[in-house]
Amino acid sequence: MSIPRATVRLQLHAGFTLEDARRQIPYYANMGASHLYLSPISCAVPGSLHGYDVIDPGRVNPQLGGEPALRALSQALRARSMGILLDIVPNHMATHPCNAWWWDVLARGEQSRYAHFFDIDWRPADRTLHGKVLAPFLAADYAACLQAGELRLVHGGQGGYLIQAGGARFPVAEGTLDCEAADVLAEHDPASLTGRRRLHDLLERQHYRLCNWRRAADSINWRRFFEISGLIGLRVEEPEVFDAVHELPLRLYGEGMVDGLRIDHVDGLARPLAYCERLREAMHERRPGGVGVQGRPWLVVEKILAVQEVLDERWQVDGTTGYDFMDQVAAVLHDPQGGVQLVEAWRRVTGCDDAAADYLREARKLMLRRHFVAERNALVRSVYGLLRLRAQPGEWTLKAVDRVLEAYLACFPVYRSYIEGATARGPDRAIIEGAAAEARIYLDPASGMHRLLDLITARLLDVSPGANEADGQCTHRLDEAACRREAVRRFEQLTPPLAAKSLEDTVFYRYGPLLSRNEVGSDPSVLAESIGEFHARNARRAARHPCSLLATASHDHKRGEDARARLAVLSERVGDWRRACAEWGAWRNMPGDTPSRSAERYMLWQALVGAWPLDLRLDDAEALAGFAGRIVQWQRKALREAKINSSWFEPNLEYERDCARYVHELLGWSPAQARLLAEALESGRLAEAPGAHDPAGGLLRSFHDFVQGIAPAGAVNSLAQAVLHLTSPGVPDLYQGTDWWDFSLVDPDNRRPVDYEGRRQALAATEADADMAALLQTWRDGRIKQAVIRRVLALRTHDPGVFAQGAYLPLATTGRRHDRVIAYMRRLEGREVVVAVPRLCAHAVKGGADALPRIDMTYWDDTGIMVSAPGGRDMKDIFTGKVHYASRDADLPVGSLFADLPCAVLVAA
Repeated sequence: MSIPRATVRLQLHAGFTLEDARRQIPYYANMGASHLYLSPISCAVPGSLHGYDVIDPGRVNPQLGGEPALRALSQALRARSMGILLDIVPNHMATHPCNAWWWDVLARGEQSRYAHFFDIDWRPADRTLHGKVLAPFLAADYAACLQAGELRLVHGGQGGYLIQAGGARFPVAEGTLDCEAADVLAEHDPASLTGRRRLHDLLERQHYRLCNWRRAADSINWRRFFEISGLIGLRVEEPEVFDAVHELPLRLYGEGMVDGLRIDHVDGLARPLAYCERLREAMHERRPGGVGVQGRPWLVVEKILAVQEVLDERWQVDGTTGYDFMDQVAAVLHDPQGGVQLVEAWRRVTGCDDAAADYLREARKLMLRRHFVAERNALVRSVYGLLRLRAQPGEWTLKAVDRVLEAYLACFPVYRSYIEGATARGPDRAIIEGAAAEARIYLDPASGMHRLLDLITARLLDVSPGANEADGQCTHRLDEAACRREAVRRFEQLTPPLAAKSLEDTVFYRYGPLLSRNEVGSDPSVLAESIGEFHARNARRAARHPCSLLATASHDHKRGEDARARLAVLSERVGDWRRACAEWGAWRNMPGDTPSRSAERYMLWQALVGAWPLDLRLDDAEALAGFAGRIVQWQRKALREAKINSSWFEPNLEYERDCARYVHELLGWSPAQARLLAEALESGRLAEAPGAHDPAGGLLRSFHDFVQGIAPAGAVNSLAQAVLHLTSPGVPDLYQGTDWWDFSLVDPDNRRPVDYEGRRQALAATEADADMAALLQTWRDGRIKQAVIRRVLALRTHDPGVFAQGAYLPLATTGRRHDRVIAYMRRLEGREVVVAVPRLCAHAVKGGADALPRIDMTYWDDTGIMVSAPGGRDMKDIFTGKVHYASRDADLPVGSLFADLPCAVLVAA
């Protein structure tokens, strides 16, 4: 296989199997993709819709069709010179009875051969858990479940007994039950006091301790994936664990069935840098000569990069899965001046002057105090033990260390550092010292906390002389280096889930000046970036990671790529947005309004505007009901993630119903019908479109008209985004279904079934050299976006080298609107491709139901692009077929370039 030119991310599950993926090969081959990028294929929890809840990493999931289906898919792809990029999950597995490794640990405890496979603390601070695994899977407190008969001994067949706890089952350890007794089940029947006592005594002898799921946050003694007790962390740094987890993907890679690997949540691992180096070496051993740069194995990591953070030379990977590009391409399409005004508007709505960084710091403290208590306490004990090796007796207390670490973690600016037990150098040292400097602001200098902060910082940064390689818990008998490695490991494995849960799953639902910047991989405090910054990030990727993925959508995005492109228009039309919000805010005053409720409504309005379907008719009650259902589903998740008026731990169902009623009344239903719809959606019933819907009711017409006013400008942004996505340095990744307009919301909305039949028919009806200007006339059906993608990928297929190895050269622009054009050249051995797209042109795009996503030629005035072609040459636009003359003496006129379509890709005529 050659270096990949474009991937298509597909979400596999029982409803969309490997065979279903095989059926889509002709379509994606015609679109120009080179690889299918598959979600995890190993055995997952039965019914899993995503595959990240792995129960057996060594087998292809039978629910997906098993290995025969994977082989058939691979062979069909190879027949078209295509391949597979495979998503793998080395960080965690599911705590499910079907997971044989987990079951064996529950049954045998520390004596299980898999005891060291999982990241379990067998000697936690809570001595009652020594040698046991906390099992926080009960719906209520243990005593209440026992009293209610929800815990009972049952016969599991084949002479074995099990503990049944609610809907789950757990093993009975060998030797803890007299199975020869005549009435074993009767003796442990919880219906009687004696039976409950015997059952309790039996449970006390097990290698696990059942408890209420709410106790996990402060009592868990094993590492979870984020705060999900259904997923337990793996110790993939152990050679035996690494081999067991990677046996299947390495075999598939060695056999040529897959061409590359995507590593899920790499920051969750104890030593990501060492892991990636080891995995790349193992891939090379199985199959010398991969598809990456210079024949290396193709390896990308799911990694969130903070502003100005990069993958440095230590990373033995081809790049990330593209969240950084998703942020980059969105930021350059936002107006920085409008962003400042939108922040001011947000402050007026909420009555709060806090910046995004303030929201994040408070969210981090909330997560540490409520959701990651056990992980925090384990880190504090580890650091405290390390400090005691050099401190005078009683010099520092555990509580003082805890207070300093909270301030430290609340200010940590990135997902994690990569010290991995060594001396911190370069970027890691700068990150840790910077976090310490900010934490100092929030600590009282009179309390001595500054000195303690300096000591903790020093211990994180440096290894003492004479360090050995022993691992283990920090006790007086262990050497100082091992103690530090344990402290650093706990620190580095806490900061990633803390960052993700604080920002993506809290702040993004609390802080909302502009939701298009509340996206995975983005910093909501950075509302826009300049063209120069866009070019700099592209040039850096071209030099360091030309095989990195470029994403504009994913299975984890908060809203679809075209919803974000539409919302970006608000940064240019702040006045129109303010006037609309004033009207919407005056429509209905909710009883007991608070600033948080005002913030929720403000973000809801943005969600409605961003997700509003282009073909939604005001008299189509059924379609409106479906759209309302999607919005309410998003709203419920938003309320719970914000953790202010509702939460996942304590759902405020009445408040959520009230908010759902507001949505339905806003979209034209009467209060009575809105109440019925809200109740139906809450119960999960599919509600029929109510006949009492009023197309003129609520704010339906107002929202519809506002969206029609900005939708054409949003489409201009979308087409510009698509072209930048497909021509920037890297490998563009198309998320399933985004070849048409994508106005999706957060999962599960962004994982809805894709209308492949409609896409195939549209592609078949559109010739490869179709008139793009004609397609622009019917732009609302999405075929124009499909055609743009197809045309650029055809170019990448025809000349893959210019995009895979070609130089990235920013082109200067001149004239009155020079800052409204992004232009660059891809060049390799005399072959040149010129790319040009508009930005921040919303005021030059007409709005309305009949308007087109087109910029008036007169808007550009004297704006031009300096191509500097020696001697002059004709260059043809791959979209329109129009020939433009480029020379050193005259700029390419932008007005002519964008006369028919708001984007251009030029090649030698």
